[in-house]
Amino acid sequence: MVSAGLEILGLSLCVIGSLLVMVSCGLPMWKVTAFIEANIVVAQTIWDGLWMSCVVQSTGQMQCKVHDSVLALSHDLQAARALTIISSVMGVLGLMVVIAGAQCTNCIRAEYVKARVVNSGGVIYIISGVFVLVPLCWMANNIISDFYNPQVPSSKKREIGAALYIGWAASAMLLIGGTLLCCSCPSSSNSGYSVKYSPTKRATQNGDYDKRNYV
Repeated sequence: MVSAGLEILGLSLCVIGSLLVMVSCGLPMWKVTAFIEANIVVAQTIWDGLWMSCVVQSTGQMQCKVHDSVLALSHDLQAARALTIISSVMGVLGLMVVIAGAQCTNCIRAEYVKARVVNSGGVIYIISGVFVLVPLCWMANNIISDFYNPQVPSSKKREIGAALYIGWAASAMLLIGGTLLCCSCPSSSNSGYSVKYSPTKRATQNGDYDKRNYV
């Protein structure tokens, strides 16, 4: 029961984490305009994402433009694109692996093999969490460095957007959920039945069975 509870809890966290990774990948709010000027009245807010840049007017109107060239993007955006997509794919793969080895399914009969399959799914989710954590920390470090860099103009300085916080939450869920799935270890005792066969009864020379067979 404890092992089944860990599987359900770990799988739930991993599924939610994978969904949040996909949401974070699609949101344009990775970098947000930093309001550091003396004048607090601004006409527009700029959002920079992995796939598009958006300009939000003070009236509420928003205009977005998809990035024309991948090679023209900065290195952190290129890495974030690749790693978040890989993390999302690994999340789907990990879900299929864990479901195949879960105790509530009959895809695999042997309990020992089922536990090993669930452990493999947990490892996949942990790697998925690491893949999404790397670009988040890389981009956050670049944003903070540019913010405190006096050579960067105030109009080009950015702050950490909501997509990064969602990605950090997703990474934490993937790491915790994958660890819980890895804790679902197989029982030490062999679940299979050990069959022992008695030696075959042999007849004596006169055709009768030996009396020792009936003792």
